Parts: sequence; structure tokens; C-alpha cells
Amino acid sequence: MRAVLEARRKAAAVRVEALEAELVRVRTDLADAEEVLRRRVIGLEQYLEALAEDEAPAVVAVGSSSRRKAVGPRRAVPHRENAAGVEDLSVDYQALMAAALDAGADGLGARRAAVVLGWDSASVSRVEGARARLKRLVERGWLVEEKPGQFMSSALEQDAADVGRPDGGS
Repeated sequence: MRAVLEARRKAAAVRVEALEAELVRVRTDLADAEEVLRRRVIGLEQYLEALAEDEAPAVVAVGSSSRRKAVGPRRAVPHRENAAGVEDLSVDYQALMAAALDAGADGLGARRAAVVLGWDSASVSRVEGARARLKRLVERGWLVEEKPGQFMSSALEQDAADVGRPDGGS
């Protein structure tokens, strides 16, 4: 009976070792796949940005108004000087702007931005996607990155928000 039990224990130990080795392999494959996904998401965003920039919209005058309206594809993030306000941004970017404004001088990090967008903040690819969106807002003049990884509203946006607060922003 002892020999049978010893044989079963050895077989179970071999099975555990095999499963542990397979688990290591699967985790490595998962990490590699997540990295590929992250790169493809960033590549797609860069491609769409470049495509939007290459297809520069024609500008036509509307009536006698001095305000000109772009004709053509709408950018998800227009340059700050070309936009009337935050309402010109897509819903996701408006949410990021509101979160950056709420964060104040502490700044908004990529992990928190992923949460604001309703994404899984434990996923590296989602956090990097959120960081890419924040960087795009910086490039277009909507946010500033005074410290690496900490995105804040520009002074102009902060002042405009303070005017609307009952306590004057203090």
C-alpha cells in the first residue's frame, strides 16, 4: 500500500511541476501579447492622427461672421487656439479635462485617467492609452505637464474654472 501511495505522490508532484512550467509560459505569452496590443493601439492612434493632419480641412467663411468653420473630418482633439472651448472636444477628452481640473495642482496621472475613461487601470495597455490621450491634450495646448506623468489644466483653464466657483476658487 505504501508503494502505491508513494507512486501517486510522485505522479502528483510531476504534474504540479508541469503545470507550474506551463503557467510561467502562459504568463510570458500574456505579457508579450499585452505589449503587442499596447503598441498596436498607439500605432493606430498615431496613424489616425497623421491621416487627420494630412487631410487638412478646407476653411470657408460662414455668413458675415468672422468665425470660420472647418469643413472636413473633425479632429478628436483640435488645437486649443482653434477651439471655442472644452465643448469642442469629444466626450472622453471632456471627461479628462474635467478630471485634470478637479485634480488641480496635484495633476492627473495616467492610471487615474484610465479610471475616468472607465477602463481597467490594472491593464498596462489601457493606462498607456490614457497616457497617450493626455499627451495629445498637452501637444494641442489643452493641458500642461509640469512634472513627468502629472497633467494639469493650463493657468487659463484654472482661472476660468475659479470664476464659476462660489468661493472664488480659494
